[in-house]
Amino acid sequence: QVQLVESGGGLVQAGGSLRLSCAASGRAFSIYAMGWFRQAPGKEREFVAAINWSGTSTLYSDSVKGRFTISRDNAKNTVYLQMNTLKPEDTAVYYCAAGRSTAQVTRDPPYWGQGTQVTVSS
Repeated sequence: QVQLVESGGGLVQAGGSLRLSCAASGRAFSIYAMGWFRQAPGKEREFVAAINWSGTSTLYSDSVKGRFTISRDNAKNTVYLQMNTLKPEDTAVYYCAAGRSTAQVTRDPPYWGQGTQVTVSS
Protein backbone atom coordinates (compact mmCIF):
# COMPACT_ATOMS: atom_id res chain seq x y z
CA GLN A 1 0.00 0.00 0.00
CA VAL A 2 0.89 3.67 -0.29
CA GLN A 3 0.97 6.08 2.63
CA LEU A 4 0.93 9.84 2.06
CA VAL A 5 1.78 12.50 4.64
CA GLU A 6 1.33 16.21 3.92
CA SER A 7 3.27 19.02 5.57
CA GLY A 8 4.00 22.71 5.08
CA GLY A 9 0.60 24.17 5.79
CA GLY A 10 0.17 27.23 7.96
CA LEU A 11 -0.94 30.84 8.11
CA VAL A 12 0.11 33.30 5.41
CA GLN A 13 -0.98 36.78 4.36
CA ALA A 14 -2.80 37.39 1.10
CA GLY A 15 -0.30 37.76 -1.73
CA GLY A 16 2.23 35.57 0.02
CA SER A 17 3.60 32.14 -0.82
CA LEU A 18 3.67 28.71 0.74
CA ARG A 19 5.04 25.33 -0.32
CA LEU A 20 3.30 22.11 0.63
CA SER A 21 5.06 18.76 0.65
CA CYS A 22 3.67 15.25 0.44
CA ALA A 23 5.98 12.43 1.48
CA ALA A 24 5.06 9.00 0.14
CA SER A 25 6.02 5.58 1.40
CA GLY A 26 5.64 2.39 -0.60
CA ARG A 27 7.46 0.07 -2.92
CA ALA A 28 7.43 2.23 -6.06
CA PHE A 29 6.57 5.90 -5.64
CA SER A 30 7.76 6.79 -9.14
CA ILE A 31 5.03 4.74 -10.87
CA TYR A 32 2.21 6.84 -9.41
CA ALA A 33 0.64 9.98 -10.68
CA MET A 34 0.17 12.45 -7.83
CA GLY A 35 -2.21 15.25 -7.11
CA TRP A 36 -3.55 17.82 -4.68
CA PHE A 37 -7.12 18.50 -3.60
CA ARG A 38 -8.52 21.01 -1.15
CA GLN A 39 -11.63 21.41 0.95
CA ALA A 40 -12.76 24.71 2.40
CA PRO A 41 -15.18 24.93 5.35
CA GLY A 42 -18.72 24.16 4.22
CA LYS A 43 -17.64 23.33 0.66
CA GLU A 44 -17.03 20.19 -1.37
CA ARG A 45 -13.56 18.82 -1.94
CA GLU A 46 -12.12 20.15 -5.20
CA PHE A 47 -9.28 19.19 -7.49
CA VAL A 48 -6.26 21.51 -7.48
CA ALA A 49 -3.40 19.98 -9.48
CA ALA A 50 -1.93 16.70 -10.74
CA ILE A 51 1.39 15.46 -12.12
CA ASN A 52 2.32 12.30 -13.99
CA TRP A 53 4.88 9.72 -12.85
CA SER A 54 7.83 11.34 -14.64
CA GLY A 55 6.94 14.94 -13.82
CA THR A 56 6.66 15.89 -17.49
CA SER A 57 2.91 16.53 -17.55
CA THR A 58 0.81 18.63 -15.19
CA LEU A 59 -2.85 19.62 -14.81
CA TYR A 60 -4.33 22.53 -12.87
CA SER A 61 -7.76 23.76 -11.95
CA ASP A 62 -8.66 27.12 -13.45
CA SER A 63 -8.79 28.69 -10.00
CA VAL A 64 -5.07 28.11 -9.35
CA LYS A 65 -3.57 28.09 -12.84
CA GLY A 66 -0.73 30.57 -13.10
CA ARG A 67 -0.35 30.83 -9.32
CA PHE A 68 0.32 27.25 -8.16
CA THR A 69 2.97 24.84 -9.41
CA ILE A 70 3.02 21.10 -8.77
CA SER A 71 6.33 19.24 -8.95
CA ARG A 72 7.89 16.01 -7.75
CA ASP A 73 11.24 14.59 -6.73
CA ASN A 74 11.11 10.84 -7.16
CA ALA A 75 14.50 10.39 -5.49
CA LYS A 76 12.93 11.85 -2.33
CA ASN A 77 9.51 10.20 -2.78
CA THR A 78 7.96 13.64 -2.46
CA VAL A 79 5.50 15.79 -4.38
CA TYR A 80 5.26 19.55 -3.85
CA LEU A 81 2.71 22.27 -4.34
CA GLN A 82 4.23 25.74 -4.62
CA MET A 83 1.50 28.28 -3.95
CA ASN A 84 2.12 31.89 -4.93
CA THR A 85 -0.06 34.99 -4.86
CA LEU A 86 -2.28 33.37 -2.28
CA LYS A 87 -5.83 34.61 -1.80
CA PRO A 88 -8.20 34.26 1.17
CA GLU A 89 -10.35 31.93 -0.96
CA ASP A 90 -7.39 29.52 -1.08
CA THR A 91 -7.98 28.81 2.61
CA ALA A 92 -8.71 25.09 2.95
CA VAL A 93 -7.42 21.75 4.11
CA TYR A 94 -5.12 20.50 1.36
CA TYR A 95 -4.94 16.77 0.64
CA CYS A 96 -2.33 14.81 -1.25
CA ALA A 97 -3.54 11.98 -3.51
CA ALA A 98 -2.05 9.22 -5.67
CA GLY A 99 -3.28 7.08 -8.57
CA ARG A 100 -2.18 5.18 -11.66
CA SER A 101 -2.61 8.14 -14.00
CA THR A 102 -3.30 11.85 -13.90
CA ALA A 103 -6.80 11.11 -15.17
CA GLN A 104 -7.45 8.78 -12.25
CA VAL A 105 -6.00 11.29 -9.80
CA THR A 106 -8.35 14.01 -11.02
CA ARG A 107 -11.33 11.65 -11.01
CA ASP A 108 -11.05 9.00 -8.29
CA PRO A 109 -7.66 8.64 -6.57
CA PRO A 110 -7.39 5.49 -4.44
CA TYR A 111 -4.82 6.88 -2.00
CA TRP A 112 -5.11 9.95 0.23
CA GLY A 113 -3.10 11.78 2.84
CA GLN A 114 -4.53 13.15 6.07
CA GLY A 115 -4.53 16.78 4.98
CA THR A 116 -2.75 19.96 6.03
CA GLN A 117 -4.41 23.28 6.87
CA VAL A 118 -3.67 26.38 4.80
CA THR A 119 -5.07 29.68 6.04
CA VAL A 120 -4.70 32.89 4.03
CA SER A 121 -5.45 36.09 5.92
CA SER A 122 -6.58 39.36 4.37
